[in-house]
Amino acid sequence: MNMLRNVIRLLLVGLTLSIFGVTTSHAANKVLKIGHIGVMSGPAASWGLINKYAALAGAEIINEDGGFEIGGEKYDIEIVSLDTKQDPRVAIAGTERLVYQEGIKYIIGPNVDDTTRAVLPVLEKAGAFNICYGWHRELFTAPSKNTALGMIAGYQSAPVIYKYLKEQKGVKSLACVPRNDASGLNSRDSCVEAANQLGIKITSSDSTYEPNTSDFFPIMGRIIGQKPDLIVLSGVAPSDAPLLIRAARELGYKGLMSTETAMDANIIKEVAGEMANGFVSVGGASAPELRTDAMKRFIDRYSKVAGEWNDEAGTKVYALEMLLQTLRVAGAAALDDVELFKAAIPKVNAEDPFIKGSEARLKWVGQSYFDQLRQVSTPMVVTDFKDTDFVTLFIGYVE
Repeated sequence: MNMLRNVIRLLLVGLTLSIFGVTTSHAANKVLKIGHIGVMSGPAASWGLINKYAALAGAEIINEDGGFEIGGEKYDIEIVSLDTKQDPRVAIAGTERLVYQEGIKYIIGPNVDDTTRAVLPVLEKAGAFNICYGWHRELFTAPSKNTALGMIAGYQSAPVIYKYLKEQKGVKSLACVPRNDASGLNSRDSCVEAANQLGIKITSSDSTYEPNTSDFFPIMGRIIGQKPDLIVLSGVAPSDAPLLIRAARELGYKGLMSTETAMDANIIKEVAGEMANGFVSVGGASAPELRTDAMKRFIDRYSKVAGEWNDEAGTKVYALEMLLQTLRVAGAAALDDVELFKAAIPKVNAEDPFIKGSEARLKWVGQSYFDQLRQVSTPMVVTDFKDTDFVTLFIGYVE
């Protein structure tokens, strides 16, 4: 019931905010609409809601500070947000509304491979660009040029996490447990590839569960029977993770568990509690030791917009910032022409306002993975769940 109340609270906050999102504006400024489309209902709702709240919070701060300057003119930022319901058909319809009815050229989302793949033809036909959170390499590799990855992908973090667990925790075997959809299966493939590279024995990779599953005891029973040192929850949704963890622990599993997807500490705490201690995941890029004053301000504003802070927002804050910084480099003509935006991508290299240290830069990366710069540079903050929240294990970067 606590988890249900938590999810309902998130949804109610979303409903009480206008989909146009930003109330603070300056009469003399022009308005730049930025779209958001993501999953905001169902088991994966927190992924899209965090994107929405991060964009709203970032836009409010920009507008309060007088707007964002592009080509010598100030723009107030307006966020237009739509729910994909984790359905490719709904995602297509929503994207068409954003680009054709709202006239939007730059979009944040969707959140997974299926919906991202579905909207690519719409983006290309309309001449629009998005920062998404699906992972599959084909999404960001030519001939696809109008989408970019907004976070660390599983195939980038998995080798790093497994190497750490092998060296520090003695992991010699693992089981990959994927959700049976494109994102889950792609994450499973990354799990298998990374394990093979590191010489870690794979005890299972073909046992899957369907989206909206509520009873995870059968699948976890099969997995635990093979006695892996590590169970990897491949592509797991935030509300499914604690149920899988709880099932494994109640069945007697004493080993390690991890995922490469973004989690919600509040849901984990309420559903799995102490049983989730030691659960390893990629957290938001907002480890306390890294935070600048700008990040602290964002955290405060996000908490007011969403009702509470979520660590994953420390990664999602970068989407709006990177779109705007690239538009600033490209110039005002890029507001209506994404070809100019794409041409400016290699030129973006600004100080990261959210992370301490001279090495932290706002830039586009991904050349070695996609043969083009189609990924936002964000810190890889690998975390360990302890009692009520995530604790940083280590920090890295992708180039």
